[in-house]
Amino acid sequence: MDKLSPTFAALADPTRRAMVLRLTRGPATIHDLTAPFPLSQQMISKHVASLVRARIVVKHKRGRHSVCSLQPTAIKAVADWALDFRSLWEQSFDKLDAVLEQMKAEEANRDTTVPK
Repeated sequence: MDKLSPTFAALADPTRRAMVLRLTRGPATIHDLTAPFPLSQQMISKHVASLVRARIVVKHKRGRHSVCSLQPTAIKAVADWALDFRSLWEQSFDKLDAVLEQMKAEEANRDTTVPK
């Protein structure tokens, strides 16, 4: 089963990404998550529900309040997936470095062979 698609779908929304970023500092109530956004608490609750369905966030009751916390395993899965591309980028940068070094060498060689 593809576990990353629901995660990426949930993280596709900038409001939900901002909420996840806020939750990296620790648990927060729905009210806390509503504060920075010009959205109703009902709309924030829908965003939280999307994050819960994607298993990025867990929500539990504390008295009359719903408290949200990050579920690190979902974020780790995204990070692990992204790390697979690190070697590709590093190889690309290594090739670029080699081309730049070759260009510098050719330029230096031209400067020494051209009579002044």
